[in-house]
Amino acid sequence: MTKLDELAALIGNKNVVIQTHNFPDPDAVATAFGLQYLLSTRNISADIVYFGKIDRVTLKLMTEQLKIKLILVDDFTGTEDDLVINVDGQKNNANFTDLIGHEIACIDHHPWVTEYEYEFVDHRIVGACATIIYDYFKENNIPIPTNVATALLYAIKIDTQNFTKGVTDADIDAFATLNNLADQALIVRLDSNELEIDDLRAYGAAIQNFVTSKGVGFVHIPFDCPDRLIAMVSSFILSLDCVVLSVVYAERNGGLKFSIRSEVPDFQSGDWVHLALAGIGDGGGHPSMSGGVIFPEMMPTLGDDPDKAIRKRFLQALRALKNQA
Repeated sequence: MTKLDELAALIGNKNVVIQTHNFPDPDAVATAFGLQYLLSTRNISADIVYFGKIDRVTLKLMTEQLKIKLILVDDFTGTEDDLVINVDGQKNNANFTDLIGHEIACIDHHPWVTEYEYEFVDHRIVGACATIIYDYFKENNIPIPTNVATALLYAIKIDTQNFTKGVTDADIDAFATLNNLADQALIVRLDSNELEIDDLRAYGAAIQNFVTSKGVGFVHIPFDCPDRLIAMVSSFILSLDCVVLSVVYAERNGGLKFSIRSEVPDFQSGDWVHLALAGIGDGGGHPSMSGGVIFPEMMPTLGDDPDKAIRKRFLQALRALKNQA
């Protein structure tokens, strides 16, 4: 029995919801979209539900052009009897708000951190969660429609930073097939519409507030901005010749949202942010890229100079990890 058939048998004739992580990115959306189509081949209909908002101009373009229907949780009427599939993340993570219903399945490519007991798990360390969904098509010999192929291909390109971060043979195999099936004109449009005018404020803050210490670049963006923009600024900081690790954080609902990037070989950035924020927040992710939060109620513990306290925490965590190596 294939993974798809195993999942379909678990669902049976019950209502199913595919939930992405909060403030979904192209990989989360493409994974959910591809899985939605796959389930339809087994006569199972599914809604795609998310918390937060679609805050990326390219993601808005992607969903509009590929006819991907996403439902904001505020507009969704669910029940306790719904079966929920988590994609591109795990229940109880900081970026996964609890959704009404029973979480039965998880498809994810991030390091496994949850203690929740799913009935179905497909967890693989690959560059993009969309690669796992591509494998379902391949394993079941299901033709991939152009719109699904386009979504999956774009997701893999984005999550691997154009095949420069965390790429595996499985991602390359997916690319080889999807590249011939996707709408290349739309891929070009998505690639060329990455920035919005308002994004320049965040880059301006990065230039003004940049601090470096021991190869770590720190930036505090003093206003709320989308997750994808925090991540873009973090990658921008990492491109500086004096930086091998970047820590970028922005205001978020009274707390702080972090994006971490690394170009240090064999370094686990997810472990680093988790250790640095222990006791005041949460974090985790891939070796080269990760994220985290400081909870609003813990902000007072940072004292009169939060930026200094944050730098101290990350540098102490970095020393601790080096001593363990």
